[in-house]
This record gives sequence, C-alpha cells and structure tokens, in this order.
Amino acid sequence: MTEFDLSAYAEALGAARNGRFFGRVTRVVGLTVECRGLQVGLGELCEVETTDGGEPLLAEVVGFKGGTTILMPIEERAALAPGATVHPLHRKLTVSCGDFMLGRVLDALGRPLDRGPALPRGVDTPVFKPAPNPLDRENIDRALVTGVSSIDGLLTLGLGQRMGIFAGSGVGKSTLLGTIARESSAHVNVIALIGERGREVREFIDKVLGPEGLARSVLVVATSDSSPIMRQRGAFTATAIAEYFRDQGLDVMLMMDSVTRLANA
Repeated sequence: MTEFDLSAYAEALGAARNGRFFGRVTRVVGLTVECRGLQVGLGELCEVETTDGGEPLLAEVVGFKGGTTILMPIEERAALAPGATVHPLHRKLTVSCGDFMLGRVLDALGRPLDRGPALPRGVDTPVFKPAPNPLDRENIDRALVTGVSSIDGLLTLGLGQRMGIFAGSGVGKSTLLGTIARESSAHVNVIALIGERGREVREFIDKVLGPEGLARSVLVVATSDSSPIMRQRGAFTATAIAEYFRDQGLDVMLMMDSVTRLANA
C-alpha cells in the first residue's frame, strides 16, 4: 500500500479550527436578514458588514429555515446587500454593570448617551435571564416609602410589589415618577424611557428628575425614532441592570415609561 504524507493537511486543518468562520447574506426582507454558512444558536449575536464601509451592523439570531439563518438587526441600517459577510460572535446580548452606571444615561445596549466618559468594564450581565424560582422570592412584608403622601398614606406599596400608573396624556405621570425617584426609600433607581420623543428625554432629566434624582439613578433610553427591536431591548436592558443592583443587596426601584410603547414595539 502506498503511504501518503498528510502532515501538511493536518496543519491546515489545525489552523482552520482556530479560524473565524463566517456566512453570507442571501436576502433582506423587511426587518429580517437571511444568510447561509453560519453555525450559531438562537439568540446569539452576529456582525454584518455594511456596504457603506461603516461599523458592522449588530444582529441577533431569531430563527432558522432549512439551511438559512434568520437574523434581526438590533439597529436600523439601510446599507445592507446580498453577499455581505456575517461574522458570528458566539455570545448573547449582555450589559456591563457596576456602580459607575449611577448618574449616567445609556442607550438600549448599555452605551453612554450623555457624552460622558466611556464606561469601564464591569460585570457582564445577560440581558435575557430566566425568572427566579418562585420559592426563592421573598414575601412582600416591608413598606416602600415613595415620598408621596397620598400614596404612602392611602395606597401603601411594599418592597417587591409591581404597580402601574394609568392616565391620559399631560396629567403628570412623568412628574410623579420623577418625584418618586427623588424621594423614595430605594437605594437605586433604574428608569427606562421607552418610546419617548427625543425632546421629552432632556426635559425629564433636567426638569423632572433633577440632579438629586439623577445621582442615584441609571437611565436607559430608547426613543420613538429608534427601531422597534431597540425599544424592546431597552426594557430588558433596564431590567438586567436592576437585577444586577438587586443582587448586590440593594433595594432597587425599576420604572418604565411606558409599558404601552413597549407593547407597541
């Protein structure tokens, strides 16, 4: 039997294992991007190269169809075309958390919006986590002081309780949220502004929340002009940040304005 020297092929195979595999975009339909050649799991992130030479587009794996992987871009970007390279990141969406977030305004992916210094590396917290075991939840047996006399006296809230505020436009819902953020007994506020008009965000920070409220708050903002998936991710990012501070043993107030706009997204 003739012997063959396969060492060169073995070396090439070893190098390939350490390489970065990629796929190609085959079709773009509405909010979804279809590609082939990827070996990824549901919920993993990919980077899609754009035709304008800008930053790669971050996209999430949302489904499979035959040999096609279906992605949904997290940010809107028009510069996509068939044949674009898709690189798998082999990780799911996370947000880097730490005390450095207090007083900062972040976007739906946890990036600074306030033109402040870059955030240092903290604890990578998954944006999507399973709910805790119901038997691990504490009983609601301690009062939460909101600082609003009518609520504390007539509609006392408990630590761990959920509450909704329902009213028409322009009657003071945001003002009430700002008052609670400033005056409540919670150690940290995490405030998600989902679907707000851009000018309303600055108004809420400057006139409603104020420096005192902002100092112990983390704001996560996804305005009405951002993509539906960014508005959705903003709500989950805020929840992940609140859970991080909760796990540090702090009392955390998670506020969202508004759940209606989240449902629309």
